[in-house]
Amino acid sequence: MPVLTRLIPSPVVVDIRPGALDDLGCVLADERIAQSGRLAVAVSGGSGARLRERIAPSLPGATWYEVGGGTLDDAIRLAGDMKSGRYDAVVGLGGGKIIDCAKFAAARVGLPLVAVPTNLAHDGLCSPVATLDNDAGRGSYGVPNPIAVVIDLDVIREAPARFVRAGIGDAISNINAIADWELANRVNGEKIDGLAAAMARQAGEAVLRHPGGIGDNEFLQVLAEALVLSGIAMSVSGDSRPSSGSCHEINHAFDLLFPKRAAAHGEQCGLGAAFAMYLRGAHEESAYTAEVLRRHGLPVLPEEIGFTVDEFVRAVEFAPETRPGRYTILEHLDLKPNQIKDIYADYVKAIGS
Repeated sequence: MPVLTRLIPSPVVVDIRPGALDDLGCVLADERIAQSGRLAVAVSGGSGARLRERIAPSLPGATWYEVGGGTLDDAIRLAGDMKSGRYDAVVGLGGGKIIDCAKFAAARVGLPLVAVPTNLAHDGLCSPVATLDNDAGRGSYGVPNPIAVVIDLDVIREAPARFVRAGIGDAISNINAIADWELANRVNGEKIDGLAAAMARQAGEAVLRHPGGIGDNEFLQVLAEALVLSGIAMSVSGDSRPSSGSCHEINHAFDLLFPKRAAAHGEQCGLGAAFAMYLRGAHEESAYTAEVLRRHGLPVLPEEIGFTVDEFVRAVEFAPETRPGRYTILEHLDLKPNQIKDIYADYVKAIGS
């Protein structure tokens, strides 16, 4: 009988532990990612720049590039600057914007990317997507998965708490995204990649059910692993389906309708997931999700991130337009504003104050 297998695009190295950053050079050399030590390191002017002094001595062959922001122009400029060097790999050291810039630039110059996040704000740290601001607003660009992910839990503990909490909302929203995928399968026959769905669902459930918080290394380990698995799940399926459903459509609607007031990605996704679960009739799951989000200090009501009820209703109504062709509970119900407002009132009663 033939043995049927498939290759799964995933990092060669996933190193998640306290003190991991101090061993970055050795890890990359040992795994033959950068044996010569010639690295292009992209850093922000904030957390990445502060860490440069600490790790520069262990990376003597590195060239450091400070990235101004998270725009497409920044990423193209970074790629242009790196073309003159003969590097083994690109290292993105910093928050999500810097890593996305480094992802795009590395793909543009044909080099592998090593992701070294300084916070856990969302699952983009290991995904095959770079999200960058452009003249039209914000775009998502397909890129190769990082060849390595190094997450130092000591560094994560020093990050602003809000950014780490946001990652919790993004991870938990996987559960709603999978429910939307299953709905699309039942209604439209959309094919589900079972492996990708299992990885994304278990990543979300691990964070949802864990009793710890962001002050615990054990919880941070689980959260970091969940975000990495979410990114790999997207690579396995070939798109963002395993980790992006109606929750992310609501998030994108906030970003597009209120670009100067939008909250963190994971905050909006967590809120969107709790509400979307209520929409689909999973009231107990919605209430439990809201309870966990609250325990971690995350919003479950739009007022908690500065939006009125009417603005939330507008975002939910507009949300399906952000992902044309994607079928979720929002497209399935096709609710009018007055219906959204009535259901929202019921949602508020159900989750309690």
